[in-house]
Amino acid sequence: MGTRRYLTSKVLQALFTLVFVIVFNFFLFRGLGDPVRNLARNKLLPADAIAELEEDFGLHDPMFPDQFVNYLGDTTRLNFGLSYKFRQPVIDVISSRFWRTLLLVGVSTILFTLIGIWIGIWSAWRRGSALDYGGLFFSLVTYSMPEFWLGMLLLLAFGVLIPLFPVSGVTTTSETYTGLRAIWDVAGHMVLPTITLVLAYIGEYALIMRSSLLDVMTEEYVQTARAKGLRDVFVRRRHAVPNAMLPTVTLIALNLGFIVSGAITVELVFSWTGLGFLTVEALDVPDYPLLQGLFLFFSLAIIVANLIADILYGYLDPRVRNA
Repeated sequence: MGTRRYLTSKVLQALFTLVFVIVFNFFLFRGLGDPVRNLARNKLLPADAIAELEEDFGLHDPMFPDQFVNYLGDTTRLNFGLSYKFRQPVIDVISSRFWRTLLLVGVSTILFTLIGIWIGIWSAWRRGSALDYGGLFFSLVTYSMPEFWLGMLLLLAFGVLIPLFPVSGVTTTSETYTGLRAIWDVAGHMVLPTITLVLAYIGEYALIMRSSLLDVMTEEYVQTARAKGLRDVFVRRRHAVPNAMLPTVTLIALNLGFIVSGAITVELVFSWTGLGFLTVEALDVPDYPLLQGLFLFFSLAIIVANLIADILYGYLDPRVRNA
């Protein structure tokens, strides 16, 4: 009964947050002024097209309830209008770029999660050793590095001074590779932005895992297992690490939502045309329908990630869902 009540409360909280974001999204971009006239001032539209576009976008209708009701209906149908810049439905523009961000962020997340957890475990288990000090120093240095600065250093070092990898784009635009060569081409373009994201986030995971494991190692059940003469590897795998993983699992789920929108700087440095790069393009116009769709998408990703974190935490720690 406690589990069902816990899940229901978390799902309702997520739905309430989503409704708030949808409503806030409507008023936020309409508070920035008339988008059509802003485009005209930027010389993207001729003056005689303003009235026609305002009619097409329903800007002559009262904001509330007409525009608001239409906005809610369109949002439920995933209809965010036409992008000013690309002249395509917003949902199509976002869908065409989503796989690129998912590929970059997905591979990077797997790498920095596994490596960061491994560094944290061995640093805590060998506390005070050279391995611990080395891992702690490496984690603190990488954790303090800004993503854009690190990306530019890698770009300069391995794209210009020692040209081992492509410096920009997702594929080689001058070539039309197919099959395995196309995959290899994308992989080559991914190397530098992936290393940047891995180095930028690996320290956070290592530090949290180290701190959590050090706390668990002081618990009585770990001391008892050691006193029974169990081998260190068995104590570490069966008793210490599973319980120390709770904060790290929560961090993994939360970062899945934040990294999708947080890869903007890395995508911009390496011209990786994913959702982050698309956001900058939309801001340059400004492309209000596209920005509105991206804002809602990023918010939804964070809400879902928070919900997953709450569910996982409740599953891994029964005390939470039975509270």
